[in-house]
Order: sequence, then structure tokens, then C-alpha cells
Amino acid sequence: MAPYDKRKENSGSSKESIGNHLLILHNDDIHSFDDVIDALIEHCNHDTLQAEQCATLTHYRGYCEIKKGSFNELADLQKQLTGKSLNVTID
Repeated sequence: MAPYDKRKENSGSSKESIGNHLLILHNDDIHSFDDVIDALIEHCNHDTLQAEQCATLTHYRGYCEIKKGSFNELADLQKQLTGKSLNVTID
């Protein structure tokens, strides 16, 4: 039996609908760790540990990949997080 490849399922789709985009949180000097953690829990459905790890990585590396998915899904999350004045981009 051949292994199941989920990418073949989307082979006829446009690039925007394929789940290979990343939502990236960038560091700033405005928000506290608690602000970032609360936003990740509320909007990205991270658990507390995952949100804390993302906030820490963002602080030390300058950025962190917080979510992977389709462009449309991530655009909605980006809008919600930028509404909280967080700096997020889609790659």
C-alpha cells in the first residue's frame, strides 16, 4: 500500500489555499510577555506552554513562526493579531 500524501489532495488548488504559509510574530519593545501570551492563547488556540515558548523565542530571536496554514486562514489571524498591535507577517 502506498503512503498517503496529503499534498496530492491539493494539487489542483491555487497557492493561497495550500497550507504551506507561516504566520510570523516579530519582536517589539511595546508589548509585555503577558500581552503576547494572552493574544496567542486567545486567537491562535495555543496552550499556555506553547504561547510562553513562542513569546520567549520571539524575544530572543526577534521572530517566531506561530502558525502554519492556508493563506486565507492566516490572513484572518494576522488581522486579529494586528488589531492587538502585534507585528505579524505571512510568509
